[in-house]
Amino acid sequence: MGRPKGDALNPGVQKREVFAWAMYDFANSGYTTVVLTAVFSAYFVGVVADGAPWATFAWTAALSVSYAIVMLTMPLIGAWVDRRAAKKRFLLFSTVGCVLSTAALAFVGRDAVALGVLLIVVSNVCYSWGESLIAAFLPELAQPHALGRVSGWGWSFGYLGGMLALGLSLVVVLQAQAAGQSAEQFVPKTMWITAGIFAASALVTFVWLRERAMPGTAAVGGGLGQAWTQLRTTFRQAQRYRDFMWLLACAVAYQGGVAVTITLAAIYAEQVIGFEKQETMVLIFVLNIAAAVGAFAFGHWQDRVGHKRALGVTLLGWVLTCVIAALTTTKGGFWYAAAIAGVCMGSSQSAGRALAGLFAPPAQLAEFYGLWGFAVRLSSIIGPLSYGAITWMTGGNQRIAIAATTLMFLAGWVLLQRVDVERGRLAALGST
Repeated sequence: MGRPKGDALNPGVQKREVFAWAMYDFANSGYTTVVLTAVFSAYFVGVVADGAPWATFAWTAALSVSYAIVMLTMPLIGAWVDRRAAKKRFLLFSTVGCVLSTAALAFVGRDAVALGVLLIVVSNVCYSWGESLIAAFLPELAQPHALGRVSGWGWSFGYLGGMLALGLSLVVVLQAQAAGQSAEQFVPKTMWITAGIFAASALVTFVWLRERAMPGTAAVGGGLGQAWTQLRTTFRQAQRYRDFMWLLACAVAYQGGVAVTITLAAIYAEQVIGFEKQETMVLIFVLNIAAAVGAFAFGHWQDRVGHKRALGVTLLGWVLTCVIAALTTTKGGFWYAAAIAGVCMGSSQSAGRALAGLFAPPAQLAEFYGLWGFAVRLSSIIGPLSYGAITWMTGGNQRIAIAATTLMFLAGWVLLQRVDVERGRLAALGST
């Protein structure tokens, strides 16, 4: 992975600023990797909730509540920070909130379900706010023709941060288990590691990344009501672009399946396949490596074969992943599913984001990516909550739930067929 070339950056932007911007991806990736995917998710279901039939549903419900809060609040926050040129200030607020609440997860023990749910909601809301705010710096740093290149560099760098947090956590887990300690003794240490890496790495962002926006003069007014009015206005504008709307529907479907993988892979591996904690962490570590390699290599391939075809291939790969995961009864078989999932994870998200940029009018990039972000958050509610509900209704049968997840990817593939890339691009450029 190399640094972006000089001509990729806007005038006056130093390379160290792009590095500082990418360091935030590096910083916050540990949260999703360790807390949401590899460690705390399975710990919450198996230890905090003591493996109750409703435990997976409680976990997915907590995540869904957090995403709903983000969907309701982010439009107002965006208007507020734009008017006051306060992206960096609010990013600091969200970062401190996520770091502190992640560290506080160390105090969640057996039967402390309510505390665990509360801290997951708070930490994930703060994480999601920060993820949206750091993305808003990208157009200030990169020239329009290099947005994808610079964004992809940060994305790949983020996987390295996730692997660092997970790798250090794995060392702690192995040492603790060798000493005969229980999960209630070593999982808290992984939360402190994750929070510490987040805080230390994000310092680079706040030292070197500049706030280039200037305070606006237009009044925001109206609180959340005004924010929702603006969102409806943007939605009505986007309705003229049918291919972009079909892509949004496709994203809600397939990103829901991706969200299931991110938030429930460790739970499935341990509860259904029988992985030990250290085996799960190694699995997620390797999955991150596959995702990083897949995203890098796939970016070049999709430019040659087309974004729509490339996205369609990855969605079929996701279907294969779910089928293997639902049918396999061995750890070896699940490793095959995880390998395919890793390659598809980065590539499917990258291809979808590229298509969204292709269909976005040059003068409305922020608005259209705002709708894209809204669709992804909605999928993050629908996917895991559906999985949790199916698990609960079937008495804890997660094989049925993972098999049902194939329907999300198939629905995404069917909706993708309605997308006409050439027509969508012409609409973005003002042609009909």
